[in-house]
Amino acid sequence: MRRILLIGRSESGKTTLKQVLRGEKITYKKTQYVSQYDCIIDMPGEYAENMDLSHTIDLYAAESDVVGIVLSATEPYSLYPPNVTPLGNRDEVGIVTKIDHWAANPQQAAEWLKLTGCKKIFFTSSYTGEGIDEIFEFLREEHDICPVEKVMDALHKETFKKPADLPHYHLQ
Repeated sequence: MRRILLIGRSESGKTTLKQVLRGEKITYKKTQYVSQYDCIIDMPGEYAENMDLSHTIDLYAAESDVVGIVLSATEPYSLYPPNVTPLGNRDEVGIVTKIDHWAANPQQAAEWLKLTGCKKIFFTSSYTGEGIDEIFEFLREEHDICPVEKVMDALHKETFKKPADLPHYHLQ
């Protein structure tokens, strides 16, 4: 699996997405520092939000094959400036998270990601599993070091839930 760097605002769903991609149980965990897990680099949101820390993104992008620009479908605005992705030397993809949330506007988030220069955009829900298969297929390589099939089998059996099973996702 190609190594992906997940960047985005705090609470955009980066760590939850990382937990799903690794086949872990979803639990809230505030990322305090840049963490590398097999094929995933999880970066705290403060690195994208704070200009003094944002230069560090380039250093970790050099360690990755793909940069995943994460934007929650519930965001009221975009943190990213237009045409920022051509500045990098890695494949950049947009990842819209929380598409199953009652206040989600995934099309607006996708438009913002297109403005940054993302050519490929994934729509995901870490709770229902929607879009996770597509990310795996995009990251898959011939000689994967990550057990993709094992993770996906475990996820489909145990992790994913229907939106109705999530009390905080009900329409209000």
